[in-house]
Amino acid sequence: MLQANKGTVKPSQHFNANADAEVLYKAMKGLGTDEDAILQLLTARSNAQRQEIKASYKTLYGKDLINDLKGELTGKFETLIVALMTPPIAYDVTLLHSAIKGAGTNEKVLVEILASRKPQQVKDIIAAYKKEYDADLEKDVTGDTSGHFQRLLVILLQANRQTGIQAETIESDAQALFKAGEEKFGTDEQAFVTILGNRSAEHLRKVFDAYMKLSGYEMEESIKRETSGPLKDLLLAVVKCARSVPAYFAETLYHAMKGAGTDDDTLIRVMVTRSEVDMLDIRSEFRKLFACSLHSMIKGDTGGDYRKALLVLCGGDDA
Repeated sequence: MLQANKGTVKPSQHFNANADAEVLYKAMKGLGTDEDAILQLLTARSNAQRQEIKASYKTLYGKDLINDLKGELTGKFETLIVALMTPPIAYDVTLLHSAIKGAGTNEKVLVEILASRKPQQVKDIIAAYKKEYDADLEKDVTGDTSGHFQRLLVILLQANRQTGIQAETIESDAQALFKAGEEKFGTDEQAFVTILGNRSAEHLRKVFDAYMKLSGYEMEESIKRETSGPLKDLLLAVVKCARSVPAYFAETLYHAMKGAGTDDDTLIRVMVTRSEVDMLDIRSEFRKLFACSLHSMIKGDTGGDYRKALLVLCGGDDA
């Protein structure tokens, strides 16, 4: 079944890579930079088209477009534009590498990417990571994490989830989770890790319903009561993505902007990676879950060209 594209960024119909490269060159040539021209053009092209523009730019001017953009732009706007210019798998690979190789581990990035990507995407990420860094992503992840958090990440990296619904194991999976958590003094995290890491989203939704009948708790409530730290965050992300990936990202965006200070890294990451995938669905889930639209929250929480670009990626207001 062909799914309608739920992205807000679509390929430009009358696309000419050479003409676009020329517009960008003029926007950066001479004194001062026309940020608006750069913003309007790059947010109105698909990622595949941006790659063609990059190739044309090098052919026409003998210069690297990303280097030129980095030289002309600054701050969060620069980070956002460079992210938009990076192919999706390469962007995920860069994010994961930084999350592991920097000082300390950025668990949030590991959780978000590995809980939300489809098995084939995970396989592509592993291959691209190997090619880019001549390193094994699983080895790098295990070298930087521990315990059940590490085990669940390793399971997700196998990208071997069952497909479809195994009707005969719905009840036994729900029982196993109940026995491992609510019914037990202390928690058997391994049961949570194995079941949530290996079953399909459709199957898990049925298990959550059966679990609710059995325990009187939603799966998320039990995870919050029974686990803590990065493992809790990862289990919750897996459960939320099994229920609805767009709702998971709507919540992620909300928490990135709520309260004092904005988590711009998360805001940029989600807006860029979902703009061609399911941003329309994320917007509608956001409106259902929270008292405002995604558009109005971005507007109130950011400024300048950075805000303008994010609003274009958002694609409209659901006030």
